Amino acid sequence: MRRNVAIIGCGQSKHGRRTDVSQCEMVAEAVWAAIEDAEISPEDIDAFAVGNMQGFGGIAQPDLVFTDFIAATGKPVQRVATGGTVGGSVAHLGYYEVASGMYDIVLAVSWEKHSDSAEPGATTGLLHVAFANLSYMMKMGMDMRSFAIMGLAGAAAGVSAYQAAQYMARSGCKIEHYDMVAAKARRNAAKNKYAHLKWPGCTADDIAKTEMIIWPMRFGHVCPASDGASCVIYASEEAVKRLKVERPVAWVKGLAAYADEEADQGESYQGTGVVDYSDQIGCIISAMKAYERAGIKDPRKEIDMAEIYAPFPHQELMFSERLGFFEDGKAWIAVEEGVTEIDGDFPICPSGGVNATNAIGSSAMQRVVECALQIMGKAEEHQVPKDVRNAVAHGWGGQLQFNTVMVLGDSPKRK
Repeated sequence: MRRNVAIIGCGQSKHGRRTDVSQCEMVAEAVWAAIEDAEISPEDIDAFAVGNMQGFGGIAQPDLVFTDFIAATGKPVQRVATGGTVGGSVAHLGYYEVASGMYDIVLAVSWEKHSDSAEPGATTGLLHVAFANLSYMMKMGMDMRSFAIMGLAGAAAGVSAYQAAQYMARSGCKIEHYDMVAAKARRNAAKNKYAHLKWPGCTADDIAKTEMIIWPMRFGHVCPASDGASCVIYASEEAVKRLKVERPVAWVKGLAAYADEEADQGESYQGTGVVDYSDQIGCIISAMKAYERAGIKDPRKEIDMAEIYAPFPHQELMFSERLGFFEDGKAWIAVEEGVTEIDGDFPICPSGGVNATNAIGSSAMQRVVECALQIMGKAEEHQVPKDVRNAVAHGWGGQLQFNTVMVLGDSPKRK
């Protein structure tokens, strides 16, 4: 039978270009901050769940390299990698290790350090995304300049531009709404001491003045390539009692992960490809299952805030609809009305989100960390003013197909 599980400690490194530390040292920042926050000793930890995108950082099997730095020597360590969702997958892994009864206390940490791969490392690692571009360009005809641009900049921004255009077509929103979401991300990040891109007082007009790089995506819409690590410590309900934890903790009430594997095919793979990349059926199913497990009947009324994995602003709008917070094609209206601001009726990404800070391996885990902090009342300057009883952490990645959803609450779920 599934055990109730709580997040009793959170930690993250400062995100940005972290050339001042090695990968080991950066990950250790998040790990030891979480251990301190949980008010436990390393000896209390039974096992570790870890993960990142190895090819981006240049260290294979990092779990074997980092053990001494994160107090994991001699203890079970399990590693997972699922593209941009790796942080969400690691968060889910750590939870299941405790919920299943395997362990009582598990530390889960994920990270990325793009600066160690000379910046283009992530783009090179993401070139598989460009094959979708290549198949159509070969069909329509292609000059060498176009081929070079595709090879250098196909990556996530290239395929996300299609998604952004498709979302505009189905929702009726305008580029100006993307400007508004990106500006909100910069303003919120300015209140978050761990965030990367910060711009106090940023406005939609400021974003609109940035260069259009591929319609409908401006330079101001694009997330940075960040270095950083995020960490949570899970404990069973029995362990929480044994440790005599009296401060607020964040309980995991439900989670799920589904994938649109057909999104991984397309013309070059000769399969049933996704026609509209803004459909995100995998996110819809993940959310429905996570809510069912959490006992959530009406997510818009029962959830207080969300941290959505949105490297680009259209994804905050798109995923907020797929997660059930707004009707299909209506999220941009909520943005116009200020609903998603920190002090709005339904805050989304009060931390600044992935659009302001994107250390890929860390990003989905960071959504879990930020939701837990909001529930615990420890988000400091970017704490939302209303009480947060339930929050949703979302992860997205792969080739548009992976989605992870976790519902956190201020009390455990009871049957």
